[in-house]
Amino acid sequence: MALKRPQRRLAAILAADVAGYSRMMREDEAATLDALRQIWAGIFNPAVAERDGRVVKMMGDGALAEFASAVDAVEAAIATQQAMAEYNSARPGHEPVNLRIGINLGEIVVEDGDIFGDGVNVAARLEAKAPRGGVLVSDSVHAQVRGKIDAEFADAGEYELKNIDAPVRAWRWGCRGEEPGPAAAVPPVSDGRPSIAVLPFDNISGDPEQDVFADGLVEDVITTLSKLAGLRVIARNSSFAYKGKATDVREVARQLGVGFVLEGSVRTAGNRVRITAQLIDARDGSHLWAERFDRTMDDIFAIQDEITLALATEMQVNLTEGEQARLRYTTTHNVEAWTCWVKGMSHYRQAVTKQTMGPARFHWEEALKLDPDSAALNAMLGFMHCLDARFGWWDERDAALQTAHGYINRAMELDPENADAHSISGLLHLIGERFDEAVRDARRAVELAPGSADVAELASFVLTPSGHPEEAVVQSEKAIALNPNYPAVYLGALGNAYHMSGRLDEAIEAFEAYHARNPGFGLVDLVIIHHETGALDQARATARDLLRARPDFTISSWRKTQFRRDKQRLEDDIVSLADAGLPVE
Repeated sequence: MALKRPQRRLAAILAADVAGYSRMMREDEAATLDALRQIWAGIFNPAVAERDGRVVKMMGDGALAEFASAVDAVEAAIATQQAMAEYNSARPGHEPVNLRIGINLGEIVVEDGDIFGDGVNVAARLEAKAPRGGVLVSDSVHAQVRGKIDAEFADAGEYELKNIDAPVRAWRWGCRGEEPGPAAAVPPVSDGRPSIAVLPFDNISGDPEQDVFADGLVEDVITTLSKLAGLRVIARNSSFAYKGKATDVREVARQLGVGFVLEGSVRTAGNRVRITAQLIDARDGSHLWAERFDRTMDDIFAIQDEITLALATEMQVNLTEGEQARLRYTTTHNVEAWTCWVKGMSHYRQAVTKQTMGPARFHWEEALKLDPDSAALNAMLGFMHCLDARFGWWDERDAALQTAHGYINRAMELDPENADAHSISGLLHLIGERFDEAVRDARRAVELAPGSADVAELASFVLTPSGHPEEAVVQSEKAIALNPNYPAVYLGALGNAYHMSGRLDEAIEAFEAYHARNPGFGLVDLVIIHHETGALDQARATARDLLRARPDFTISSWRKTQFRRDKQRLEDDIVSLADAGLPVE
């Protein structure tokens, strides 16, 4: 009897998977299974059926579907992810469930209702590389859907996929770049504390240069409020994602997961400034407090104090005696120095590179000349030289460290409770491999600015290599909760904390997301994880991806940026990188 010839056909294959499934099952199996039943039955399966697709099989945390049309497959994927964002926002207090979806167009083999072949394998491999909440499609799919659907895809470059001979070019939907837009809805943190987002104030002066002034005012208000343990304050770069955009305050609050929003405007004319501010209850859009300040420029600091005190009062924040003192603005009380300070901040808030940090340093040095007794200015100049010591921008490491220590010691003398001074001191001690002192200062910084995302993220960066990765996880997760549109570098600190805590699945997810947003970064750590788990082929493939993204990478240059209490583990990591084929020099 002749063997039945296998059925072959061209199809669009969609592979979906739940990110972090293993951890979620460990933490709450019943709730995870219940959520998945709702998602597959109420979101995924209908999205496939409505576009004439066929669900081939379900695999607990994953699903496989086929479509006759690439357009249908992509529309089903995007509809699924959009519905998932709504599903997560409707479950405040629950951990979001995130899907990753990969789509490929290729030939499949059909047997007993199941599908096989390279077309399926590529879709599955793309799914593993897709961002949380996003879609990754092969070049063949992108060619079919371009111009036919209302969705934008970013070129994700080429991927070397396991057991696939040739590299696959891919396109990404749903992953923000380094300059993020408004986040998907974030479930409010139900810890009993009031929460607020301070939106960028409108510059109505008619002079674009006054944007820096308005932004600096808002930045100072956010920084001051972040010192209060009884208040949750969304970080600056998350609220500033709405700058220049027409916004519905209630929708912004929903997206950022807060109960209150502060908005306002600034008009300057000569030595006069007019500032209006309104505190809005996000539940119904009502104004809880509003004020207009018509003052001279010399009163800018008093205005900031009045705004922050009014906010704390209206939101019924319980202040300790120490917090009442810290609620006052303390960066500088020299208007010219403050102007230089905010100009420096406009550069500092960009990517951390020599090209952006150089102008920030210049403006802050000018500010310090005008106010040498500013603890904040001394602290941030210390940070500039700390970065120099790590990356080798301007001086030799020892000279940069000595300069940084000088600034930080001066900041500590001027204000022993300056959170930035303690935070940066922790980083300096880490670079100098004085790990106990590094941990002490990182913890003290968090105490002094419990609502600062940047302080929490830097604490995580210090705590992990100093031997406290579990504590670092807490700080990284807090930083992300405070800063929903967090910079990509947060993922590096989070991934390291997960890795050193032994939470490898979550570490891999974090590093893959880091690479997706900042190509090439996170891949070093993925090489190490794959090697240490015995996946040598995957380690070597990831090493090749790394060298394509960062051709100048060497193990020796990477080694100079690593400071670890556990020296043996560092040496083991170096062996892993070399064994994966990365160049030593």
